[in-house]
Amino acid sequence: MIKSQDHTNVLAPFRAEHVGSFLRPERLKKARAQKETGAITTEQLRQIENEEITQLVVRQKEAGLKVVTDGEFRRSWWHFDFWEGFDGVEGYTPEKGLQFTGVETRKRGLKVTDKISFSDHYMIEHFKFLQSIAGDAVVKFAIPSPNMLYFRGDFQKGIYQSDEEIMDDLIIAYQGVIQSLYEEGCRYLQIDDTSWAIFFSKQGRELMKGKGQDPEKIANLCARAINESIANKPNDLLVTMHICRGNYKSTYMASGSYEALSEIIFNGLNVDGLFLEFDDERSGGFEPLRKIKRKDLYVVLGLITSKFGELEDKDLIKSRIKEASKYVPLEQLCLSPQCGFASTEDGNDLTEEQQWEKIRHVVKIAEDVWR
Repeated sequence: MIKSQDHTNVLAPFRAEHVGSFLRPERLKKARAQKETGAITTEQLRQIENEEITQLVVRQKEAGLKVVTDGEFRRSWWHFDFWEGFDGVEGYTPEKGLQFTGVETRKRGLKVTDKISFSDHYMIEHFKFLQSIAGDAVVKFAIPSPNMLYFRGDFQKGIYQSDEEIMDDLIIAYQGVIQSLYEEGCRYLQIDDTSWAIFFSKQGRELMKGKGQDPEKIANLCARAINESIANKPNDLLVTMHICRGNYKSTYMASGSYEALSEIIFNGLNVDGLFLEFDDERSGGFEPLRKIKRKDLYVVLGLITSKFGELEDKDLIKSRIKEASKYVPLEQLCLSPQCGFASTEDGNDLTEEQQWEKIRHVVKIAEDVWR
């Protein structure tokens, strides 16, 4: 477990948290576009990324955060980019993007062309750089859930004969990359997962049934994938999970309360903490939290929206934290934005200054609540 730097709570997650991604600076966007046209080299782009990430770490600390990320500044997509680091997986351009509420994403997809495996992963170098510049801050590194590749990957015929076989290889690959990150010094890992959202609504479950899938069976298979991927983790590696309903240009993909899957999520996942969205009516109320039986599970309440720039009323957020504490003891609760500010390099519909106002808002409210 990770000791809190300021001792306001014993363990990370910290009282004031964030999900991890930040809006890409204009300089970085310009450099990535120049790299695409050949105007600058890979090495030149990497140097600009290094400089912008270094400045981002400084800004996170200045905002009062005790935990820092690299903002996912080297990624175009929060998930696709990571999976291309596995053997047997490659990116491609599909006919359509992903459908969100009122908007279709850029076209990007993944093909699974061979058995999925881990031999090395280029993002380990990303972690090592972040660790080298973090100073006294705790470094958090975020990776997408194995479940997401199961749902998002275009599996070529004949490679796998069953869902169980897919998960078996994903588990082994994830065990490998997690162990490698740990050996390089990673002690705080966040697993991001939007796949649970399909189970939250009747519409989502009916959609699965229409494809011949058994929602209960698939949910248990997904829980197994998470638990076995982290089963061998050392005791001092903290693993949290962020459960999301989609985040692309301030839109979302799914709605629904945690109630339908509360037993699996709250008591069936062997993670140390859960980052849960509660920023609007899409996520339902706090009542499902009553199902939590664990005394060692931290719940990070995503009460501050990352989708828009307007600041939430401070007293309203405090009252919502108090309401949540009726179901989970206050000492097990933390506060964060409901998602990252830029799950893709496109970013959400707010300015960089509004983004930092949101972060400072989280820190100040947390200081007031957990004095």
